[in-house]
Amino acid sequence: MSERALRGTRLVVTSYETDRGIDLAPRQAVEYACEKGHRFEMPFSVEAEIPPEWECKVCGAQALLVDGDVPEEKKGKPARTHWDMLMERRTREELEEVLEERLAVLRSGAMNIAIHPRDSRKSA
Repeated sequence: MSERALRGTRLVVTSYETDRGIDLAPRQAVEYACEKGHRFEMPFSVEAEIPPEWECKVCGAQALLVDGDVPEEKKGKPARTHWDMLMERRTREELEEVLEERLAVLRSGAMNIAIHPRDSRKSA
């Protein structure tokens, strides 16, 4: 197919199929309203579970189902930090012991971290 055949069409946005001859599932229109006063309807299948909140089409805020129950807030877990995860695996005494071992290695000079391999080429 040549490049000119598709010029001017919006392949992703436009569908060339029609709804003629197709029986659509029974639908219901559900109304939502956001705190800024925008009201809009969303079509859902009659069998679908209706969500209590939806993103407002106008401003993007959370819109609530009109004449619906207010959704209960979910209880969130506090974020686990690196320190929390470390303390799950080791006791404070074990961590102090590991620290002392690593400091002893550094102080003995067994690990020469002061000189980077690239830096040693410059001085030679």
